[in-house]
Amino acid sequence: MPAAPNIIEVKNLHKAYEDGGEAATVALNKVTFNVRKGEFLAIMGPSGSGKSTLLHLLGLLDEPTSGSYHLNGKSIKSFTSNELALLRNRELGFVFQAFNLLSRTSVLENVKLPLYYSKIPEHEWDKRAREAVESVGLASRMHHSQSELSGGEKQRVAIARALVTDPEVIFADEPTGNLDSKSGKNVMAIIQNLNEKHGKTIVLITHETSTADHAERIIHLMDGEIESDVRVRNRLTAEDEFVK
Repeated sequence: MPAAPNIIEVKNLHKAYEDGGEAATVALNKVTFNVRKGEFLAIMGPSGSGKSTLLHLLGLLDEPTSGSYHLNGKSIKSFTSNELALLRNRELGFVFQAFNLLSRTSVLENVKLPLYYSKIPEHEWDKRAREAVESVGLASRMHHSQSELSGGEKQRVAIARALVTDPEVIFADEPTGNLDSKSGKNVMAIIQNLNEKHGKTIVLITHETSTADHAERIIHLMDGEIESDVRVRNRLTAEDEFVK
């Protein structure tokens, strides 16, 4: 069986921030790697290693200082800012540590939000949002507001919101960072299920070894450079982690 094609290709990716002085702060330095379609990649490293900067570049939330980035074979430099925004909405989903949900807004409306900026017909929005909420096990909480949810439930809403446009790649930035161990395991079981059963490409940012163990490959960053890039021999499965 042939190997899956690369969905992400970065070469000599460099990001530096000007601080007003003569020297710039280098966040990433000549980072090169590929991610296959359907792969589950974890990116690890201590604070300041460049992992969040890398996620922002891969997620089209920021631009590199130099180097190349191809998404599905196309250079991001070939897109206008409006085209990049559409690409981000259609092809990429995001799950953040802080949930980033709208307060005093129902679960359903929070999940529906990305659809307002998509080209998906409005008559499909409710159906898509409901299916996404059901897929993370929150059908009974559909009309509850954020204040009525636990931390684990909030993160599951965030996952449903990331799924509602049916993206190819899901970026998860410390998705278990604000959760207790039980909720964290359940969230990781959902994320891994998206990879194993639905073929979603997952790029996970974490500092927790137990979270990274779900991935099939782990890249370690140190001082903005790749320190190691290894395959995981005995990755955890979704069934291993789910806690009732």
